[in-house]
Amino acid sequence: MDTDSNANINTSSLHQSNSSAELVGWQNEPSGRGSLSIVLSCLYTTAICTWVVIHARIDKREKFRIAHKLALCFKTFIAPEFIAVEAAQEWTQAQRTVRDAAKYTDAGMKLVQAYYIGMFGIRYRTAEGTRVLWPNQFHWLLEQGHFEWSHHSEWGLSEEVIKDKSNADSAAKLFALAQSVWFVARCATRAFHHFPISPLESMTLGYIPLFMITYLFWWVKPKDIELPSIIDLPALSESQQEHFEILAVDDSFDEEGKASQTSLWSAWYLTPRVFEKEQAERDAQAREEEYANEIQLWQDHRNKCLLLECQACRQRRPQWPSRRKEIILSHWDPELYHSRLWPITCLAGISFPALHLVCWNTVFPTHFESWLWRGAAIASVVSMLIFMHFEKITVHRHDPWLGVKIATPAIYLGSRIIMLGLAAAAFRASEPMIYETYESSGFLSQVL
Repeated sequence: MDTDSNANINTSSLHQSNSSAELVGWQNEPSGRGSLSIVLSCLYTTAICTWVVIHARIDKREKFRIAHKLALCFKTFIAPEFIAVEAAQEWTQAQRTVRDAAKYTDAGMKLVQAYYIGMFGIRYRTAEGTRVLWPNQFHWLLEQGHFEWSHHSEWGLSEEVIKDKSNADSAAKLFALAQSVWFVARCATRAFHHFPISPLESMTLGYIPLFMITYLFWWVKPKDIELPSIIDLPALSESQQEHFEILAVDDSFDEEGKASQTSLWSAWYLTPRVFEKEQAERDAQAREEEYANEIQLWQDHRNKCLLLECQACRQRRPQWPSRRKEIILSHWDPELYHSRLWPITCLAGISFPALHLVCWNTVFPTHFESWLWRGAAIASVVSMLIFMHFEKITVHRHDPWLGVKIATPAIYLGSRIIMLGLAAAAFRASEPMIYETYESSGFLSQVL
């Protein structure tokens, strides 16, 4: 008989009765699978994939650089969907930077150079220190003729130099890829042979598609660059300098000794996008136009009242509209949000909680925990879809959708915490089949 075609179920003495409804607690390492090996494989897969996929912004200050990367890792662990969407938004901004600069660079600008600018790769000297050169400022310098693309290497924008500064570790990428393939293959093999996987494994499985999507968007983005390019701005007139500085998206990431720039809390901030600055400018312009219209109507009415000696002319002069206080929870890139790529982005966003439904029939310690897991998985899918439905989510008193906008991220985070807790608690009483393995004489089956 050909042993390669024969397979047998290898069960330990703890699992001799598969028909038994009894659950088992924490299992030591038998000849097959143990609780510790399951936990370690899940943690290792998540950790190495997270560390490899993260492409942090550039900061020469080591503690800020490390803090930012750790913050990104934590965010990826809690909500990998948002990091995937953030990668999509960075890709969209880089594409826009290349497209806008094409006229002035003879289409010579590459995506890696646009990424480099967007991740604070260029800073310019000031009397107090250095400031970030934002993509829209770079475009303005090109547009106004203050910078010639033929001199881009002097600003550290040489494609070869950027790639040389990038510390993308090929060995780490290879390990992450191999670990992911091995983990998926192991779960698929168990499913093919009707062996269940633990809730922690299903949760880990959900990370992998999002890691792949994130890495695809960041494929050409430089990684782990420690030092930015420090430049001197070309000579600008006072009015030009003023306009140039107004274009800055945010000053929190400048290095001029301000309190907001020296706080480690900035490591938690997402990198501001140019479209947010542009939207704020459009909102300000709309307020100005609205005020101008109100003033014109008031003046017309007042002039008529003066002619007719009408008492209504005593109405008060319109006041300048105060800026509405609001907290921005999220703001998707309009170009991405209104593109055909957005439905795919939404599907990617819900793929992580949706894959938790793989454990729909998994036996939990109690029926309550089983239904809590199912409910939390469904709630996270629905809340994520609703959350991504809004182009911009702001919190202010007069918003009729305020309750929904606050509830959806709260429900999502709550469901994530619940599922994390349930996945860990499930090891106290799991079905024996989780620890049973499929074996054949083939080497690959032994590894899986």
